[in-house]
Amino acid sequence: MAGVTAVVIVGGGPGGYEAALVAAQLGATVTVVDRDGLGGSAVLTDCVPSKALIAVASVMAEAGHSGALGVLDRAGPLRSSALSVDLAQVNARIAALAQAQSDDIEERLGREGIRVIHGTGRIVDAQTVHVTERSGAERVVEAEVVLLSTGARPRTLTGAEPDGDRILTWEQLYGLTELPERLIVVGSGVTGAEFASAYRELGSDVVLVSSRDHVLPGEDPDAAQVIEDVFASRGMTVMSRSRAVAAVRHGEGVRVTLNDGRTVEGSHCLMAVGSIPNTDDLGLDVAGVRVSESGHIEVDRVSRTSVRGVYAAGDCTGVFMLASVAAMQGRIAMWHALGDAVTPLDVGAVSSTVFTDPEIATVGATQRDLDEGRIRAVPLLLPLATNARAKMLGLEHGFVKLFARSGTRIVVGGVVVAPRASELIHSIALAVDQRLTVDQLALTYTVYPSLSGSIAEAARRLHAMGTESSVTSE
Repeated sequence: MAGVTAVVIVGGGPGGYEAALVAAQLGATVTVVDRDGLGGSAVLTDCVPSKALIAVASVMAEAGHSGALGVLDRAGPLRSSALSVDLAQVNARIAALAQAQSDDIEERLGREGIRVIHGTGRIVDAQTVHVTERSGAERVVEAEVVLLSTGARPRTLTGAEPDGDRILTWEQLYGLTELPERLIVVGSGVTGAEFASAYRELGSDVVLVSSRDHVLPGEDPDAAQVIEDVFASRGMTVMSRSRAVAAVRHGEGVRVTLNDGRTVEGSHCLMAVGSIPNTDDLGLDVAGVRVSESGHIEVDRVSRTSVRGVYAAGDCTGVFMLASVAAMQGRIAMWHALGDAVTPLDVGAVSSTVFTDPEIATVGATQRDLDEGRIRAVPLLLPLATNARAKMLGLEHGFVKLFARSGTRIVVGGVVVAPRASELIHSIALAVDQRLTVDQLALTYTVYPSLSGSIAEAARRLHAMGTESSVTSE
């Protein structure tokens, strides 16, 4: 789009600030209208805080389960019951860390000459954004390109409204100063499973209420089963096929009512029942920007909306609700709008992780794709129990699973269930993105001993396989 000089971005999350940096690099005059703080929920209330909390839980888990390795305290083998956490200190550190990250982003935008207006933006048309500043002052900002990157917020249920004290969304957890004695987590998707895992390791008694047959219904079924087994082994109560219909304060705690009339009582309740896009009161109907039935902004693979000159990125589009995808959508939008070379978004090579303990990391084709006939491939699952490093670390759970096309042997997907699976998945993601064969993956040297060695081992086993799937267990 030749001649574009004025870009206005509404929303300062990953999709917004990464787009701003690209636009400035390409010579545009850039204004970012940000309501909640640079970095958005990813930095301030979601990804950064939650993973910082999970990092503390991981330390607790590793130390607490190290008695079998011969690690002792003065009373004998170190046990999880011998450990405690100062949640007020943990959450204070998390808040400071998140704010520092947000400040770093704002400073970076300033160094690049990007104007930041703290306030709320509302699109009037493809060339105009109305801004209400935090002070209450109003102004109109003209644009030649508009990017909407307003994110999403926690979904709530009627009859289970959060009060920020005992009934909480995941954004409100960081106000806690004492560890919940008994935490009821409603929702067994990624968010619910992550927090259930973390708080169990921190020392809370946890009840996970799942409306589905199993936890993590959207993940690889073998991986989800491992997590469910781990939850059970660590004393977590999982209530499957149980839908929560209400959550209310009850004495000094909370009572959750299920659809079959049963009730569950605890000290706190976390509502993790999904999210809704921040697209209301954004002026989309007036501007003619098309949205889906769920309220998400409809975009194509270069982030264009239905209105020329208006783009959208991130969770408000519902394309793939990850910070990495939001950032890429924002970059792609600016590359396209400002006439630079651009490759349309391909979510087929996106890596994602569930930060439970152990982690689940996935990329590319899935077991469901195979089961439903969308792709013809050979799967192989290799338990970590055969891995020397896993034995040294005392790991009892986890595996590597690869999917390769039966004819060409090209790696089309993979799953890793292990500590730091989020790091281990990268080599599989490279194989998927670069269309490497199992032979190429197998012939790449790995360190011995290492968990990554199981990825090469799985590839070697796929080399000799026919078209039948295999699960090895020796």
